[in-house]
Amino acid sequence: MPPFPALQPTSSPTTGTMTDDPSALAPMTDQQPPAPVNDNKGGFFSNITSNPYFSAGFGLIGVGAGLTILRQGLNLGAAYVQRRLLVTLEIPSKDKSYLWFLQWMAQQSPKRRMQHLAVETSYKQHDNGSITTTFGLVPGPGIHYFRWHGAWMKVQRQRDGKMMDLTTGSPWETITITTLSRDRHVFTELLHEAQAMALKKQEGKTVIYTSYGHEWRPFGMPRRRRMLESVILDAGIKERIVDDVKAFIGNGKWYNERGIPYRRGYLLYGPPGSGKSSFIQALAGELEYNICILNLSERGLTDDRLNHLLSNVPERSIMLLEDIDAAFTKRKQSDNQGYQSMITFSGLLNALDGVASAEERIIFLTTNHVENLDPALIRPGRVDLKEFLGNATELQIRNMFRRFYGDDEKALEDAFVQRIAGKDVSTAGLQGHFVYFKDRPKEAVEQAELLWTQLQ
Repeated sequence: MPPFPALQPTSSPTTGTMTDDPSALAPMTDQQPPAPVNDNKGGFFSNITSNPYFSAGFGLIGVGAGLTILRQGLNLGAAYVQRRLLVTLEIPSKDKSYLWFLQWMAQQSPKRRMQHLAVETSYKQHDNGSITTTFGLVPGPGIHYFRWHGAWMKVQRQRDGKMMDLTTGSPWETITITTLSRDRHVFTELLHEAQAMALKKQEGKTVIYTSYGHEWRPFGMPRRRRMLESVILDAGIKERIVDDVKAFIGNGKWYNERGIPYRRGYLLYGPPGSGKSSFIQALAGELEYNICILNLSERGLTDDRLNHLLSNVPERSIMLLEDIDAAFTKRKQSDNQGYQSMITFSGLLNALDGVASAEERIIFLTTNHVENLDPALIRPGRVDLKEFLGNATELQIRNMFRRFYGDDEKALEDAFVQRIAGKDVSTAGLQGHFVYFKDRPKEAVEQAELLWTQLQ
């Protein structure tokens, strides 16, 4: 058997090289082509990050976030430093010290050269009718800086346009004072100085209060206290009232031990010009009291508001209800003012001595027509002492003549008394007559008929 032929080396059709591998002789139809090579190793992320617009936007976002974090950090740090190093004092407009501080700042503003000011106008009407007006400059709404007693302070006056005081209708205001924590003692010193300055203006004077909404507010400037000797009444009247009021003041314990309400009521009645209001003003000056005047015919005055006002009279004050007959006549509302008030007669009685009426109160009622008052209004318990102040008597005429012209004009005094004998002359008319002839007593006697003829 012939031998198998020897295998001859063959050349690869693809490479042209010689191989001894038998598989190389197999057909090449099933061989897969080589996979393509991908040169972009980063893929989608690489394409995004390589975009210059994306890089710029991401950088801006990072800068903004960093600034926001820095700002919040600075705010937190400033708040922390403020809590640790600064102290603030808030004075709302409802507080009494608010007006004291504004008056104090009005005295300081010329020295501090503040740029934002507000004006407060006050006026005083003199007995002769002339008016003196003064303007006070106080810090306006905004921020002010000044130095006082070696301490720097920031004063911020804020006015809330959305909130208002319902009792006054004025916008709600707040004053905030800020200083270093180590200088917090200046707050107390400042408030004490402002209080002393405000009270000094009232020293030796009588403050007149009027109702404003549901609270009492000073009316105009404080009046100089009137001397009790300047009001000349008939014999014994002044002494009786003064002694009774002084016996009442300071005896609250005596009233409480006996279960008696600690309040006192007085009724002064008589013709116009007999000195009723003048005597009350002089009595307040003698006692160093203030006066609260309430008009019962005031529009919008209700029973609740009347009770609230009479129950919250300022300390050391005399309550005065003038011309009470103008509001009620025999339990019916009077329409002398052209309209009717909203208070009822029972509401007035309850305010005077009801369960909710105030203690430690001195109240004076005045009227020109006592016959028009209901007996229930002036019964004991509501009115404890009644005094009639009539036209000038001979005693009053002589005392007033001496007060104006001295004790050396006895002959003229007798002549003046004879000239007006039998005539109804009020003490207010006498005072006006003597003021007109203040340096001419002889002419005052000769022109005595002017007292009853000048009004005809």
